[in-house]
Amino acid sequence: MRENDPLLQPYQLKHLTLRNRIMSTSHEPAYSEDGLPTDRYRLYHLEKAKGGIALTMTAGSAIVSPDSPAAFGNLHAYKDEIVPWLKRLTDDCHAEGAAVMIQLTHLGRRTNWNHSDWLPVLAPSPIREPAHRAFPKTAEDWDLERITKEYAAAAQRMQEAGLDGIELEAYGHLMDGFWSPATNQRDDAYGGSLDNRLRFTHEVLAAIRAAVGTDFIVGLRLVADEDWDKGLSREEGVEIAQRLVASGRIDFLNLIRGHIETDAALSKVIPIQGMASAPHLDFAGEVREITKFPVFHAARIADVATARHAIAEGKLDMVGMTRAHLADPHIARKVAEGREEEIRPCVGATYCLDRIYEGHEALCIHNPATGREASLPHVLRRSDGPKRKIVIVGAGPAGLEAARASAERGHEVVVFEAADKPGGQVRLAAQLKRRSELIGIADWRLAQCERLGVTFRFNTWAEREDVLGETPDIVVIATGGLPDTGWLAEGGDLVVTSWDILAGDVKPGERVLLFDDNGGHPGMEAAEFIAQAGSKLELVSPERFFAPEIGGLNHVPYARCFSECDVRVTINTRLIAVRRSGNGLLASLGSDYSDRIVEREVDQVVVEHGTLPLEDLYFELKPLSRNLGELDMAAFVAIQPQCVTRNPDGDFQLFRIGDAVASRNIHAAIYDGLRLCMTF
Repeated sequence: MRENDPLLQPYQLKHLTLRNRIMSTSHEPAYSEDGLPTDRYRLYHLEKAKGGIALTMTAGSAIVSPDSPAAFGNLHAYKDEIVPWLKRLTDDCHAEGAAVMIQLTHLGRRTNWNHSDWLPVLAPSPIREPAHRAFPKTAEDWDLERITKEYAAAAQRMQEAGLDGIELEAYGHLMDGFWSPATNQRDDAYGGSLDNRLRFTHEVLAAIRAAVGTDFIVGLRLVADEDWDKGLSREEGVEIAQRLVASGRIDFLNLIRGHIETDAALSKVIPIQGMASAPHLDFAGEVREITKFPVFHAARIADVATARHAIAEGKLDMVGMTRAHLADPHIARKVAEGREEEIRPCVGATYCLDRIYEGHEALCIHNPATGREASLPHVLRRSDGPKRKIVIVGAGPAGLEAARASAERGHEVVVFEAADKPGGQVRLAAQLKRRSELIGIADWRLAQCERLGVTFRFNTWAEREDVLGETPDIVVIATGGLPDTGWLAEGGDLVVTSWDILAGDVKPGERVLLFDDNGGHPGMEAAEFIAQAGSKLELVSPERFFAPEIGGLNHVPYARCFSECDVRVTINTRLIAVRRSGNGLLASLGSDYSDRIVEREVDQVVVEHGTLPLEDLYFELKPLSRNLGELDMAAFVAIQPQCVTRNPDGDFQLFRIGDAVASRNIHAAIYDGLRLCMTF
């Protein structure tokens, strides 16, 4: 049956045979060093090659010119020094059977000027992009001549590095800035008619072909419909695609629909959880039918079934599963081996992209090995040491990962969980319908644990005797935490928490004040739930803006809800105290910037201030343990075995992880569980 799987059929692109139809499209994980794809970058792409992918696209995008300063860790394709680094990456991926391409661009106005060489950003016209806030210089003729040469030189470097091809980015960057009426208001040879608006693109393609010849693969990732009343229409976008195909200078189209002027617009192009799956797949198929040309596409194609449908129905030639490969780089291999049920799911959290857009490196919310391939394996091998009895208390994300990792290592694992189901705070977060996919984090781990023979004891509030009764060699406390309300000067007993709201234990009041001093999803989810319940809500934050721990893409649905439900957002303000006032409450609000106190009369005060560790069991067991609970921090960071012995009479080692240590997030909890337990 698998030999007939549409996803596993090879695809011939010019002279290049791609071993199957699965690819990851270009994206920038921000693993580069000084604009170069050093070992961390290389190992990230190599893992996907080992995982059976046909084509891995690097960079998102590599910049061809110094006056296109990096926006988020972009590779520097204008440097000769990039060639040996890319050659090693390409050679390693080729050895594993995968093809490698790179995306080249001039970012145009989609960056900022206040770093690197402090040069003004360029655009066809002086129209500011809200997302990056720079006011661009209008590109002059000599700018375009120079940049055209820089594109050609960059393409030559990629050819020299042995890459299989390049794609040019025309998606909110300089090139398609000339195409769109929203960003091109020129009255010279590069503005007005479609011929003129395509002039720069054709000049670049001609220069590249002159530099690399006709055999080297060149494609475009292009927007063919900006879905914007003042932007590029579907009709003109498809016409552009047809003209590019007719030019004979390109070998594939990688299609995008939508524009990226703002975070709200970008979220429609790169949908997150709670949004439609594969929203632009049919459009891509329509363009493929019109052009009769190779078409690639990626936009929230997160599961194998959708990817298979895209190929089987002739909508795409190559299907991009980019965020899905951050969650599991071995998708193709698992499909080929008949192990689809073992694929770690992309849950649509978009933690990866939000980190990039906030200036950090890409990390998957529940695969800590991604981007850390030098120290963390994606496939755990069995231990060479003795089989151990490992008891884990708590089946939230930290405990489930600890159980999975320990069982993969071949140990006997018992998990105690007070609730009747696993998941902990993940299950709570998934109560908001829009974020229900998060439960996949728990469900996948539970399935793996069941496959590996882990024993679960649900509905059990584990006490010391329960743990000791298992005669463990190792005990891992993953009990998480409980909401912290003890910081209020007055009225801690009068407030409810975001947990109370999300769990449904407390119904939203008519007039609600929610104070969020955490800045992440818990407070925002509670606020969205309250707003949708019809309450009159004021969201109060001591920060300069609300939810600073949430990046731009995940900010969008919260901001949309708050706008539609007329939520009052108050920043730079702290909740000081809460007192009873008749049948309601009186909330006292202050500020870090003055001594002024104001009061709000409300029916309900909801607070989100993180959690305090649920640590009683840990401290009961601590004096009985061999290591007295001590974590060798250097070994933990280096992912080496824990060998501390402070109590030789102790019968077991004791550790705690996740929120049982301190209030953090899902990724931190899972990372704790993996890097500790893979050393057992």
